[in-house]
Amino acid sequence: MFKVLVSDPISDHGIQQLTEANDVVVDKKTGLSEEELIAIIGEYDALLVRSQTKVTPAIMEAGKKLKVVGRAGVGVDNIDLDAATKRGIIVINAPDGNTITTCEHTFAMIMALARHIPQAYAKTISGTWDRKSFLGVELRNKTLGVLGMGRIGSEVAKRAKAFGMTILGYDPFLTEERAEKIGIKLASVDEIVQQADFMTVHTPLTAETRHMINKAKFSIMKKGMRIVNCARGGIIDELALVEAIDEGIVAGAAFDVFEAEPPAADHPFLSHPKIIVTPHLGASTVEAQENVAIDVSEQVLHILRNEPFMNAVNMPPIPANLQSKLQPYYELGEKLGSFIAQATEGAVQEIVVSYAGDLAEVDTQPITRYIARGVLAHHLGADQVNIVNSMHLAKNRDVNIVIQKSHAAKDFTNLLTVTLKTNKEERNVAGTLLTGYGPRIVQIDKFPVDVAPYGNLLLISHNDKPGIIGHVGTLLGSNEINIATMQVGRKLVGGLAIMVLGVDKVTPKAVLAQLTKISELNTAKEITL
Repeated sequence: MFKVLVSDPISDHGIQQLTEANDVVVDKKTGLSEEELIAIIGEYDALLVRSQTKVTPAIMEAGKKLKVVGRAGVGVDNIDLDAATKRGIIVINAPDGNTITTCEHTFAMIMALARHIPQAYAKTISGTWDRKSFLGVELRNKTLGVLGMGRIGSEVAKRAKAFGMTILGYDPFLTEERAEKIGIKLASVDEIVQQADFMTVHTPLTAETRHMINKAKFSIMKKGMRIVNCARGGIIDELALVEAIDEGIVAGAAFDVFEAEPPAADHPFLSHPKIIVTPHLGASTVEAQENVAIDVSEQVLHILRNEPFMNAVNMPPIPANLQSKLQPYYELGEKLGSFIAQATEGAVQEIVVSYAGDLAEVDTQPITRYIARGVLAHHLGADQVNIVNSMHLAKNRDVNIVIQKSHAAKDFTNLLTVTLKTNKEERNVAGTLLTGYGPRIVQIDKFPVDVAPYGNLLLISHNDKPGIIGHVGTLLGSNEINIATMQVGRKLVGGLAIMVLGVDKVTPKAVLAQLTKISELNTAKEITL
């Protein structure tokens, strides 16, 4: 008989699967202190929490029988993942439980924006009967741009189609084939900005998506655009949006999220007549709160019964003899995945991982998980991808992962090569561990290099002509960007070459644009590792 402790308030319906199971006993004891929890946790096989209970290393140390900690929600900041992993305790969450709720809130915001519902309500209850000031627009025959076609974005698109809208979708993993299958048109961010009547964002907040919609995008935006953000604050530049509304570019906006929450009392959104705001209510429904509990309860039951399960956010222990061999390659694998993701353009379709040398003789799946995390985290956000869910996320986004092994590793004991195939190009990067130096990138595409995969890098493609390096150095110096390291790779004298520069700080996009104007220089990309 398995024993499950529920230490935070969770509805009986949410844990019904557990309470009705013949092989499970459920105890609900909420409001416990850490000491009280430590005193009783030793008799339990599973622990269910929301966000109130802090699951510390001491609690897991005392949980001698503990197999799983279930978080009825998404964030796991209240659970010490490292301590759980060391003790072989699986931690799971419920990433899908708020999909419909957030989607419906988004659509409520779209409707409210189209028909000025909050503004009309406020004026009506103030005693003014005003039918002339709130002329709205229909959704039928309008174009909706969806930035981020994951779970929530896809559900929004589905509902928008029912309203007779045309859908333009952008996502770094969206291919023409999948777009056609779900009945939308694949588009770039610029195409959406220039063509859509309404735009809603559903991407994670990453370095790439921060201020994705900024002053430059507003300058090319279709006049009369209406914008909704129920995803993450910071994806849209808030001050630039206010300016665009005041200039008549944007007709209105509806936001459930802010760059800083709660927003300051003088935040311009709170007093602007054309902006609708709600206090981060995207996941706030009875059903969502129950759904996350139901999802977690189901997976806890699977784990206790030793059945296949989903949504783990940490990795159970690997045998010590294998771990000692693989451990040094985890960082290398993740760095290679992140590097090639940042270096490559287009929707990701396939990741090919080649293991050569001694690694060909062992189970390298843990390294592959780190590589997949490196690739996906660039697009989905580091807080959304971990070594357990990376393979599952890749599968959900139709990203094929291919493993190749060879005993021949050229000049190295082991060589790890990651090839990324997108709908636009195919690129690869190879790395190894050098004694005394640690992880090194030793090849980028066909060019041999020797690069430490850390910090701020500039990857430059150019023609091998005299003066290129000098021009690059001069331009960076004039912008107070110091070059710490430099590697140049070429195959033929005067042919195509690459330059990898280690710099002391982030290179502004304006400087990258200036670099590409240098004669014989083809592309310049910033890589942050």
